[in-house]
Amino acid sequence: MRLWIPFAGLVLALALPPVSKAEPASFLDLEAKRLTGPVEPLSTYRGQVLLVVNTASQCGLTPQYEGLQAMYESYREQGFSVLGFPSNDFGRQEPGDAKQIGAFCRSNYGVEFPMFSKVRTSGKDAHPVYAYLTSRPAPVGGPVQWNFQKYLVDRNGEVVARFAPATKPSDPQMVQEIERLLAQPAPTAQSAWQAR
Repeated sequence: MRLWIPFAGLVLALALPPVSKAEPASFLDLEAKRLTGPVEPLSTYRGQVLLVVNTASQCGLTPQYEGLQAMYESYREQGFSVLGFPSNDFGRQEPGDAKQIGAFCRSNYGVEFPMFSKVRTSGKDAHPVYAYLTSRPAPVGGPVQWNFQKYLVDRNGEVVARFAPATKPSDPQMVQEIERLLAQPAPTAQSAWQAR
């Protein structure tokens, strides 16, 4: 009888499906390492409208940093932020390390918006942020096409729009959508808890 109990436990353990990590309920359930080092929970940005951009410093679209910074300055007091994720996935156009990327962004474009460590945006090694964004159904989600693709996230952490890499930060349609989201009230602590 003593042998039966451990054997039964082993049979039960083998019969159960493997425990898989649950998919995040929203973008805000993720975390990412800042360019300067510490890991930051993206819940830090709860209640803000976010524009998530995969960046590169040697791309024809790199001057978009200027427009992204201008957008950040224009709307940050209303609860808006740009989140930059450097990536070397496309054309190997972001070869630098964190220190080089940070210095490039500050000295050339005066970037003040949050920048995160270099990530992969696709494949089995995709960073969880991009695994989440690319797994959203079209048209708001889908694969990253090139550097400077933009995903728009509302105050509740829901991905609501995707903009092509060539879409400039000054694009009227994107600006209109950001302003529409900013006009919506930020969720209260209670409503954010109830949404979970």
